[in-house]
Amino acid sequence: MGRRYMAGERAAVPAAPPADRKVVKPTPPELMEDTGTGVDFGTRPDRIPGFLVPNDRFYIRSHAPTPRVDAASWALRIEGSGVRRPVSFNYAELCERFPLVSVIRTIECAGNRRVLLGEEHGRTFEGTPWGRGAIGTAEWTGVRLRDLLESAGVTSGAREVMPESLDDVRFRRPLPLAKATSDDTVVALAMNGEPLPADHGFPARVVVTGWLGAASVKWLSRIEVSEQRLYSPWNTEDYVLIGSGFSGEEPARGPVITTVPVAVLVELPWPARLRAVPQMIRGRAFAGENAIATVEYRLDDGPWQLARLEGPEVPGAWVRWQFAWTPQPGEHTLRVRAIDDHGDTQPAASAYNELGYLQHSVLAHPLRVEDVPTPEREAGR
Repeated sequence: MGRRYMAGERAAVPAAPPADRKVVKPTPPELMEDTGTGVDFGTRPDRIPGFLVPNDRFYIRSHAPTPRVDAASWALRIEGSGVRRPVSFNYAELCERFPLVSVIRTIECAGNRRVLLGEEHGRTFEGTPWGRGAIGTAEWTGVRLRDLLESAGVTSGAREVMPESLDDVRFRRPLPLAKATSDDTVVALAMNGEPLPADHGFPARVVVTGWLGAASVKWLSRIEVSEQRLYSPWNTEDYVLIGSGFSGEEPARGPVITTVPVAVLVELPWPARLRAVPQMIRGRAFAGENAIATVEYRLDDGPWQLARLEGPEVPGAWVRWQFAWTPQPGEHTLRVRAIDDHGDTQPAASAYNELGYLQHSVLAHPLRVEDVPTPEREAGR
């Protein structure tokens, strides 16, 4: 699927952006949505041209400015009580020593649609004010994390694996050993056929199927394997569900978020302005570790109808859907819901939690349809 990358390819330090920029790639408003944090930019839902999101418009979610990494001096360490011996790999060794694999996977931030969850509950949440653009699908090429761990000799008592970033906050978050050693948990070196862009984890990042984006740690520097439970601020204070009805295990403030629920994306601006002409309404549906079985849509107070699913159908990735519509002028509301292969569907309302995570209820997408001027009407103006 992805081509093999030679050792040292793209090993130079990425070109520095302007001094006041915290990310490297351009984020033009015609492609990206600026959340105002300086490090978080969403993908415009109406600017996704194919099944995969191109690198130039894939959303950016970071906890600190993008670090500049020189692959020639970079190394990845694997250590901890859960391995028999610590090991270290440089960039060339990762590229050449281990079998390369490619997986197509969707990554979604747990805070996606936080602004819309706030509108549901009549409040504003702290955290990145995401609209609908903190989700994307790419082809990731790299090596299985399992292969790297096996080279260190995983002990029989190993329990958790915690990748750590070399960004300014040393972002880190543990995975159960079973998830870390899954066939499709990879240390990615390339994205959509190109070496990882700086903002997306160069030189190496983890890609974890079906889990919240925070599990796919970027800019890897070290991986701890432990025979004990592991904790960080990002599985105790953040990326947990806090509020009435949620109870967590100490020291976490609430249940730790792992998988993401079923939800849909409509490939239209919010609100959308359409012309009163025949057209196709399109979108994406994603169900985390599960597969999408059905997508339904409802226009205004009409009945629920089946949308057509479009290939490819790839485990751990979104599916595309579409339906034909000839709209009449006026104000309309579009609702879309997905059902996964376990029978889970989107609720009428999302559960409240203090940090504004996991909005996945059916959204009422506002549409304004405008009449198409005729030559006669234009001439009469």
